[in-house]
Amino acid sequence: MTTQQLLGLKIGGVPEHFNLPWRLAIEEGKMRDIGLDLHWSDMGGGTGQMIRGLETGSIDVAVLLTEGITKAILQGLDAAILQVYVVSPLSWGIHVPFDSTIVKNADLENQTFAISREGSGSHLMAYVMADNEGWNLDQLKFNVIGDVYGGLWALKHNEAQAFLWEKYTTFPFVEQQKCRWIGDVVTPWPCFVIAVRNEIAHKHKDILKQMCTVVNEKALEIKQSNDTVEIISWRYNLRSDQVGKWLDQTDWNYKGIEYPLAFEKTIQYLLKLGLLTAEEAENWREKLFV
Repeated sequence: MTTQQLLGLKIGGVPEHFNLPWRLAIEEGKMRDIGLDLHWSDMGGGTGQMIRGLETGSIDVAVLLTEGITKAILQGLDAAILQVYVVSPLSWGIHVPFDSTIVKNADLENQTFAISREGSGSHLMAYVMADNEGWNLDQLKFNVIGDVYGGLWALKHNEAQAFLWEKYTTFPFVEQQKCRWIGDVVTPWPCFVIAVRNEIAHKHKDILKQMCTVVNEKALEIKQSNDTVEIISWRYNLRSDQVGKWLDQTDWNYKGIEYPLAFEKTIQYLLKLGLLTAEEAENWREKLFV
């Protein structure tokens, strides 16, 4: 099939190990085999950056956090969810300045959290953490820093006292003493979904379904392969023992199963935290999915 005959789409995702199935499926020509010329863009700014990309049309498809895209769509983003991508929850590491006196979650009450963007996972999970701790949610303070490197800078220069990010991604920085890990906050839902701009969804529903099938099958290969730990360790500069732990805890949506109850739980939490209104959450099933 020639390039002229292929459907060209732009996809964005975080430059992290969760997205190895996408990278390999593209590199191995699996997407071209179904008639798709899929161009990957690393989105170091995370879910907030991808929501903006879907909004402006700079990307067509995004692999992003469940809570962030759910909130954005219900508040008017012209996009929809194709399927859950990673069914396991995400462990967000709680990071603090390396030389600070902070040793436990309670020490962070009334402190400033570094977040990549408003509406990002690092933003929303700060609310989840605060709710778990019983803090006043109205007292939360944030500093928008762009990406993981901005978060590290903010901690070092006391522009923030806490930074939430996926803990295996940040482990090398903890080892380098650029920050200190004091614990985790775990999402109460499947962590990543695949979303698409509605304009694309309406025109190309069949090939988008095939795209999801390809990446789900590649994810199963990766989960079952004896070489995966070594490949991820090399490609993402992570220690193999850390990769092994992460892989044991992680499951993708190998069969493309629907998880409506997961979204119901996400929405209930967003309502509880005051991040969605009851009006925005009305008829959410009709709004959220392709």
